[in-house]
Amino acid sequence: MAGKSQAERQALERQNATIMALFERAGFDHIAPDIVQPADIFLERSGEDIRARTFVFTDPSGAEMCLRPDLTVPACRYHLSHSANTAAEARYCYCGPAFRFPDERLSPQEFTQAGLEWFASPDAAAAEARVLKLTIAALEAAGLTKLRVTLGDLGLFSALLEDTEMPARWRRRLRHHFWRPQAFRDLLARFCAGPGLKRSSISALVDRIAGEADAPALVAAELEALSLPLVGGRDASEIAGRLAEKAADRREPLLSAAKAERLNAYLAIDTDGVSAAAVLTRLTAGARYEEACRRYNARLAEMEELGLNPKRFRFLAGFGREIEYYTGFTFQIETETQEGPVTVAGGGRYDNLLADMGAPAPVPAVGCAIHTDRLKAVLA
Repeated sequence: MAGKSQAERQALERQNATIMALFERAGFDHIAPDIVQPADIFLERSGEDIRARTFVFTDPSGAEMCLRPDLTVPACRYHLSHSANTAAEARYCYCGPAFRFPDERLSPQEFTQAGLEWFASPDAAAAEARVLKLTIAALEAAGLTKLRVTLGDLGLFSALLEDTEMPARWRRRLRHHFWRPQAFRDLLARFCAGPGLKRSSISALVDRIAGEADAPALVAAELEALSLPLVGGRDASEIAGRLAEKAADRREPLLSAAKAERLNAYLAIDTDGVSAAAVLTRLTAGARYEEACRRYNARLAEMEELGLNPKRFRFLAGFGREIEYYTGFTFQIETETQEGPVTVAGGGRYDNLLADMGAPAPVPAVGCAIHTDRLKAVLA
């Protein structure tokens, strides 16, 4: 990017002012989070795409810092530093530059992001519906007349997984790989086909660990006997723990085909937001999943109360995998151009992020982000 002319800058500023005025009238405080941020939370929780495209550098003290790749985490950091009670309800909006290495058309390395974040709302479903409504209203106020909304809900999948009987370590590993669809499918298939059937060069050691009380000592002795150094920062205890899991996997009954089919059936759901409610209900699993379905239906009711028509929205069960801090409701808004669909906004629920950043307990949170440069480009 070579920068903006005076006319381009003024046009973008007018558009952004329209969006921010709408957010402020809705009761959101206009804040200005710092541009330079600690890099840790972005690198740990933002998803592979953002991690790979973040501008990271080291300050004179040796701390890893970055230019913010989005404004959700900086808004959370603002809340933690400015709120006397991080669990108290707070509503913020913002508009400012974000930075990522470019990877596609309409993707400059510096771009403007407008958005809002709603912390500790007393009514989760109402807050989610209102955030979506405000996002659509902001896009329409800027001049966008044709848009396409995609919904997701990571809370539904999490509840379905919790209600599916399997060893806790398998559930943990499936959740860990959820953000990598192919790795998730491969792992699920292994649990069904028998993770212990294939023998390898370490199979004999795995067999010995299964009956060994002091597994770390056995691993250390084996490494010493083979003159193999420890690599990757792992010690003998960590290696022993992983091998012990492999040994336990050998003894576990296979995951039933019915359980795997239920998980795959959920991830295959692709229909409108209203029809999805009936499809979701048919995948009976347990109390947690039933509660997640109840929350989904409550959200639909709140959308309809605000004049939205979820029948016109697409529900895609796997949507939201790109950003790892999302925990529930997710959405994306696209518009069609001559070159194809362009994403102009997105958002969702992230109830664990504030606690991950230092809050004493999880704080319910939902927000949105609008790529205002991209919006201006598609409206030109």
